[in-house]
Amino acid sequence: QVQLVESGGGEVQAGGSLRLSCVASGNIFGIWHMAWYRQAPGNGREWVARITPGGGTDYGDSVRGRFTISRDNSGKRVFLQMNSLKPEDTAVYYCHLTNVRGQDYWGQGTQVTVSS
Repeated sequence: QVQLVESGGGEVQAGGSLRLSCVASGNIFGIWHMAWYRQAPGNGREWVARITPGGGTDYGDSVRGRFTISRDNSGKRVFLQMNSLKPEDTAVYYCHLTNVRGQDYWGQGTQVTVSS
């Protein structure tokens, strides 16, 4: 059983910053990718950022230059530093893990609210 637990969400004014954290535990069988997604009310789930085992990163167009994904040395904790937040960044943010077997796991989500 694999568990992903997010933390760090909250409410912030436009232009502010938040840092999300996600920790993975359980029988992971090797992490392939970890990523962040988000889902705003009435919208589908949107990919935000990804980090590979080699440390390579990639970002969605709407967050590139404002958000930074990183991880700790264990590789099981991933962070999302969110700067210059906008009201349109308001969403539930989900941590996602794909293991080397191609299995996908999701966290329960953490709410981020950006007020104008």
